[in-house]
Amino acid sequence: MTEIWIYGLREYNMISALLMLIMAISILQGLLRGASRSAGRLFTLFSGGLLSLLSLVFSVPFTMWIAPRVQQWLSGYAPPLRELSKWEQLYYTLVTAVRDFPLMRFAVVFILSYWLIRSIMGLVCAFAFGSDSLFGRIASGREGTASLLSRLAGAGIGGVIGAARCLMVIAVLFILVTLFPNSSFSRYVEASPVYQQGARTVIEPLTGELIKDKLPVFTRGVGEELEGILQRRYEVIDAEIPRDIEQTAAAITVGARSDEEKARLLYEWIGTRVAYDYDKVRDYEEKGIWNEQTPQMTYDSKRGVCIDYSRLYAVMARSLGLQVKVVTGLGYDGRGGYGPHAWNEVYLSEKDVWVPLDATWARSGDWFNPPAFNDTHIADKVI
Repeated sequence: MTEIWIYGLREYNMISALLMLIMAISILQGLLRGASRSAGRLFTLFSGGLLSLLSLVFSVPFTMWIAPRVQQWLSGYAPPLRELSKWEQLYYTLVTAVRDFPLMRFAVVFILSYWLIRSIMGLVCAFAFGSDSLFGRIASGREGTASLLSRLAGAGIGGVIGAARCLMVIAVLFILVTLFPNSSFSRYVEASPVYQQGARTVIEPLTGELIKDKLPVFTRGVGEELEGILQRRYEVIDAEIPRDIEQTAAAITVGARSDEEKARLLYEWIGTRVAYDYDKVRDYEEKGIWNEQTPQMTYDSKRGVCIDYSRLYAVMARSLGLQVKVVTGLGYDGRGGYGPHAWNEVYLSEKDVWVPLDATWARSGDWFNPPAFNDTHIADKVI
C-alpha cells in the first residue's frame, strides 16, 4: 500500500497529492491532540456518520410512503391566470414540477424527510449523550498535557480518521468518473494509483453494481425531468391565454380535422405574420438591453425574436387543446456556426408523436417537421 502512495506522489498526480495531503494533515492533527482528544474526534466522526446512515435508512421508506400523498395534495394546484412576478414564476414552476415529475418529487420530499429525521435524531442524541455523560466526556476529549505515548496513539487514530476522509473524497470522485467516463477529468482521476486502490478495494465492493450500472440510468432520468422542468417555466409564465389570441387561433384552424392540420396552420400564420425584430437583437448585443415581451405583445406588434415566436405559438396551440413545448438550444446561423435559438415541439395525437417546428424560420423554407431538422437545431440537454 505504501509503495502505491509513494508511486502516486512521484507521478505528480494532483489527485494522489490531495489524498496524501488529507492523510498527512489528519495524522498531524492526531499527533498534536493526543489519544483522548483524537478518540473524541473519531467518536464524533463515527457517531455523525452513523446518525446520517440511520437517517437515510428511515428517510427512504418514509419518502416512498408520503410522496404519493404529496402528489395527491398538489393535484388541484395551478398557477393563477394573471401576470406573475419572477419570484411567483419560480415558485409555481417548482411546485408544479414536484407535482408532475416523480423523480423531482421524490428528491424534494426525500431531502426534507432526511433533514427532519436527522434533526430529530440529533436532538435525541444530544439529550441522551450530553457533555456530562460518558460518551460526552469521550467526545470532548478532556485530558491534561498529552504524553509521548498518547501523541503516538493519537497519530494512529488520526490515520484512521484520515483514511475515512480519503474514502469520502474517493467516493465522490468515483461517482463523477461513473457519470462522465470519457471526460479528461475522469481520465486524470483514474491515472491516480491512490484513487484506483481506494476505488477498487473499497468503493466498488461496497456499492456493487449500484453506482456503475444504476446511477447513469438514474441520472439520465433526472436530466430528462430537468429538461421538462425548464419547459414548464414557459407554461407557468404564459398560463393565461388572452381572449383575442384564443379567438384568432380558433379562426385560423376552423375546419381543421387533425392535430397536424391545426399545428401546421398556426405555424404558417405566425411564420408569415410576425416579422423578425432585428432592433431587439441589436439592443441586446450592443447595449446589453433585453426587451422582454409577452405573447400578447408579440401578437399586437407582430414583431419578435425566436423566443417570442415560440411563446406565441405555444399559447395559441394550447388554446386549441394541443400539447406543445418551447424548446431552447442552438440554431445554425448559416455561416458555419451556431447561436442561441428557440423553437417548438407539438404532439400529434393521431400519430402519437412529438414533431419539431420553427416558425421563426418559416419565411426561409418549410420548417414544420422537416427530415433534417436536428441537423440545424441542437436542443439544450440537462445532464
